[in-house]
Amino acid sequence: LALQGSLANFAGGVLILIFKPFKVGDVIDAQGFLGSVREITILYTIVDTFDNRRIVIPNGQLSNASLTNLSAYETRRCDMTFGIGYGDDIDKAKAICKRLIEEDERALKDPAPLIVVGALGESSVDLTVRAWTKGADLWPFYWDMQERVKKAFDAEGISIPFPQRDVHMYKAD
Repeated sequence: LALQGSLANFAGGVLILIFKPFKVGDVIDAQGFLGSVREITILYTIVDTFDNRRIVIPNGQLSNASLTNLSAYETRRCDMTFGIGYGDDIDKAKAICKRLIEEDERALKDPAPLIVVGALGESSVDLTVRAWTKGADLWPFYWDMQERVKKAFDAEGISIPFPQRDVHMYKAD
């Protein structure tokens, strides 16, 4: 029984080295950790997280569970949701989002961006905005778009509502 874990890790390491689901330098999401693969050995894989932690994951666990390789493709889709007020002009808000995407050189022209009404929420009309970027540009693009859309909506009079509750109090007799 004592060798069972080591044998599973060894077998997992062999599978990883043969099938190569990821390589050193890839960004993976596995076992609840997101980070860059630093080293792959026959028994374990070392992942450096983005908050500067070094994680040692036994290969048996990696080979027997799902993992996401975020570096597998050169491009990534950036998904964003922007809520606008029910009284706001949907077409105007969509045009603002489209303009901001087109102005950003990190956004790829192909595939074309998608801007649609994704949901009618409790307090907002939710616009689903999708644009493609190179993998390394995904998060900087996402963060910049959040700020740029907020500023543009403010300048153009488009509201960004937030959930509100009315509380009615009655006097007990």
